[in-house]
Amino acid sequence: MTSYAEVIGDPIKHSKSPLIHGFWLKKLGIVGGYHAHHVLAEDLAAYFETRGADPDWRGCNITIPHKIAALDHVTDPGGVRQSIGAINTVFRGERGQLIGTNTDAAGFFAPIAEDEWAFRDAIVIGAGGAARAILFALAQADIGSVTILARSPLKAAALLSHFGLKGQVLKMDARLPPAELLVNSSPLGMAGQLPLEIDLSPLPENAVVYDIVYTPLETRLLAQARELELDTVDGLDMLIGQAAFAFELFFGQAPPADCEDELRALLLK
Repeated sequence: MTSYAEVIGDPIKHSKSPLIHGFWLKKLGIVGGYHAHHVLAEDLAAYFETRGADPDWRGCNITIPHKIAALDHVTDPGGVRQSIGAINTVFRGERGQLIGTNTDAAGFFAPIAEDEWAFRDAIVIGAGGAARAILFALAQADIGSVTILARSPLKAAALLSHFGLKGQVLKMDARLPPAELLVNSSPLGMAGQLPLEIDLSPLPENAVVYDIVYTPLETRLLAQARELELDTVDGLDMLIGQAAFAFELFFGQAPPADCEDELRALLLK
């Protein structure tokens, strides 16, 4: 049988992960597969039980809404539950055990790593599993104050406390404070989801606007940022970055580093 990995979520049709991993598998000549698999919340335990018994299964990426719940079905030798509190990747260990980890944090930070973020201010929209990875990365970068815009103020406040960040929690429709980095970690603005209605005019001219949504790639948030001549980072940067770390865990080889332009062109078709 052929080894394979997959991405799970609900919904899942929007995922570009099969294109990314399939591209790398072909480039490296690896015999293997990668596909999307729709998993409902009530089926998550059965999914991991079934896949754990399949020796050809190498692991999975995890997207909305399973990044937190999946922790209950895997081992956690790296202490991800205590550090980030959410996983986006499960892979098979040397003894066959299912290991949960998080490649979102590194994937998120890679496109902005060349900038110095210590003591600068940030805004994060959303308080879900992706926000956890982003806040973890910002904490490691010694970010200054963090403002979280969230529907659940208590949940957002708990995240600030968990990651030892100073800042504030505002409602989704609140006026933005001036900050050098704004990150949309929510599904708002994604195809099939509610739009993200936000006024970026309070941001300074040196601000970076980062939207992890990649369907569509040109979100209304990024379009508004470009109209204001702000620097932007689109969702493909984080998607490709986190996928690269996961691919090596699944298939034992790092993805090729010299064909990112070709990969982006494929994803934009």
